[in-house]
Amino acid sequence: MSKLSLEEKRQMKSASRLYAVQALFQMEQSGQTVDKVREEFLKFRFGAAQEDGVELVDGDIRLFSKVTEEAVNWQAKIDQMTDRALVAKWPIDRIDSVLRALFRVAGAEMLECDTPPKVVIVEYVDVAKAFYPEGREAKFVNAVLDHMAREAKPEAF
Repeated sequence: MSKLSLEEKRQMKSASRLYAVQALFQMEQSGQTVDKVREEFLKFRFGAAQEDGVELVDGDIRLFSKVTEEAVNWQAKIDQMTDRALVAKWPIDRIDSVLRALFRVAGAEMLECDTPPKVVIVEYVDVAKAFYPEGREAKFVNAVLDHMAREAKPEAF
């Protein structure tokens, strides 16, 4: 087995973040457990070939598992952090379910991983761009995550 380059490791972590947002979205829509969804993603999504022949990037299994599990474990705390970052008229249950999943995964990574907050923000803004390439959501995500990061890790700012 060949050793992975730093760029390949970075791409795998980025892919894991995207997969984790998709997994949380799927859990919310289907009512499935984190274990069932995680198993499906690891078996059928990581590195799988799509119908158009494009191969999906393998993810970092450890990061994917950690952020999905912690997003579920800390959902109430993360949702409260998100609510404080949102405009008062827009509690988390009123925002788009993809964005809700994104904020939960990013919040879990901020709270439970050693990833620097600025890296978390940049990575999840990129995830938002993947889901909303034409929209303003990336700027919205940046603002909300910046607020959440300052609450979760004030020492980093």
